[in-house]
Amino acid sequence: MIRYMISDGSASLDEGRWLANIAVWLERGVDPGVDFVQIRERGVSARRLAELTRRVLRLPNPRSAKILVNDRADIALACGADGVHIRDGGVLPDKTLLAISAACHKPTDVGRLRGADYILLGPVFAPLSKTSTQPPLGLRAIREAVRLTPIPILALGGITESNAKLCVEAGAAGVAGISLFSAESETAG
Repeated sequence: MIRYMISDGSASLDEGRWLANIAVWLERGVDPGVDFVQIRERGVSARRLAELTRRVLRLPNPRSAKILVNDRADIALACGADGVHIRDGGVLPDKTLLAISAACHKPTDVGRLRGADYILLGPVFAPLSKTSTQPPLGLRAIREAVRLTPIPILALGGITESNAKLCVEAGAAGVAGISLFSAESETAG
């Protein structure tokens, strides 16, 4: 099962805690470590995002987890990150340069994401890290998306260790989340 960590947006509040949480998940040499870390710090400047990305890239990473930057292919390339994550409705960059993950909120929209390496479909369940205006899609949406595209689907939204298995049984290649990989959950895995 692919495990895809999304940073929680708190780097500007407590960078030390933020970086330490990412380090814990990267340094796990065995399951349940992470295969991807998406740096999703929307409230910071481009310069600050580049600094944070470089700090994450310097962390020990024995599993060779891929480091992706949210919505900024330019910063991902400049810093030597592995790829970029594109929000729902965003334009996919040149696939030859980066690994690409893309968000999708409707299973019927997966077809427009040709060129992505992974699709984060959600919210599958009610999100735990934020309030969402979108109703949960449920496991049926995973099954539908998997039928519509060969691109691996990662379940996003309200994912816990206990429901992650249900997502994989429904056809997801793995799970993505913020709360699943929070400092509070790091001992639960």
